[in-house]
Amino acid sequence: MKEIGEKLKEARESIGISIEEAAEDLKIRPSQIENLEQGNSDAFNDLFYLKYFIRDYAKYLGLDKEDLVDEFNEYLFDYTSKLSLEDIKNAKKGKTKTKTIKSPYTMEYKSKLSWLPLVIYGVIIVAILVIAYVVINLNSEDDDFIEGAIVETSK
Repeated sequence: MKEIGEKLKEARESIGISIEEAAEDLKIRPSQIENLEQGNSDAFNDLFYLKYFIRDYAKYLGLDKEDLVDEFNEYLFDYTSKLSLEDIKNAKKGKTKTKTIKSPYTMEYKSKLSWLPLVIYGVIIVAILVIAYVVINLNSEDDDFIEGAIVETSK
């Protein structure tokens, strides 16, 4: 990131533009330009927006914005990757020190069957069976009661 910042600073100084003038033209704060030129990526909340600051600033200075964005993407890859570029190059050549290179981006996770949904479904099924049993028994008791009442009244 420092190399990108140095290129931006050199281009700005060679044109003879002040930080304040560039900030006013780009409608950003002078501190953002200073942080860009110092390579201070931590000063930016979002690396996605930092990429676009670099692109717009490079375009403003007449630099090849695509080259600087590509350079930033390489920096971003190094900054965020759990694998070193050397490991990736060796893996492409088939020269890995270990059998596999593990990365949080490429690891396969085994799905764990949770027992909680099974218990919930089991409880629901048991509750339905109990309710059905009670309803059936109440209906049969009502039928017995009605039959008994009919028999008594007919005597």
